[in-house]
Amino acid sequence: MKGVILAGGLGTRLHPLTKITNKHLLPIYDKPMVYYPIRTLVEAGITDITLVTGGNYAGDFLRLLGRGKDFGLTHINYVYQEGEGGIAEALGLCEYYIDEEPVCVILGDNILEKSIVHAVNAYQAQGNGAKIILKEVEDPHRFGVAELEGDKVVRIIEKPQNPKTNLAVIGVYMYDHRVYDIIKTLSPSNRNELEITDVNNRYIEWGEMTYEIYDGWWTDAGTFDSLFRANRLVYNKAAAEKRLL
Repeated sequence: MKGVILAGGLGTRLHPLTKITNKHLLPIYDKPMVYYPIRTLVEAGITDITLVTGGNYAGDFLRLLGRGKDFGLTHINYVYQEGEGGIAEALGLCEYYIDEEPVCVILGDNILEKSIVHAVNAYQAQGNGAKIILKEVEDPHRFGVAELEGDKVVRIIEKPQNPKTNLAVIGVYMYDHRVYDIIKTLSPSNRNELEITDVNNRYIEWGEMTYEIYDGWWTDAGTFDSLFRANRLVYNKAAAEKRLL
């Protein structure tokens, strides 16, 4: 399985911080934000990684990460996304590097407490289709929200005003190679983006979507509140680990 980290966009919700750098280069406690999704993939056994970025500071990722030797990697592929075409568009730009292999996609501002190796192994055993990871949250209206019937996901609603559940689709997705065929059929949403929720709902229509509830804390870091929360959670985790030494 190959990995994709999506670290594009303009980060306008974090202005003025992102007037001078890419959001994913902002610090989360003692490391740049992008370090955390890289480590999440590497700890799950995924070492062939493509990073998608854009904007005026794309070159900073190359200067910071190089070929990824600080993470035990032999190389990192870099892809440039022009503008803000959405998560699905960014993933579509990676088709050349992913080829026919399954892919684990993680958003560059997602910070996870624990490994996702169980979900990755379960997906690889699944063999095809797609898999998402869900987490109960207090503010589901900010996310794609999964609606379940029994043990199946029946639909995902993007940023619903009146969510029927509090199960957010966190920014970790696993797909087989057909995801690129799906992306090529999508039309832009009212945000003028290709939506990853449309991709997920296509797999749901096919009856080929599975899910796992995440056991651990998770946050994005795309707003001032969630950026602060991410820093606090990572600091608390590091402090607890130091006390155990």
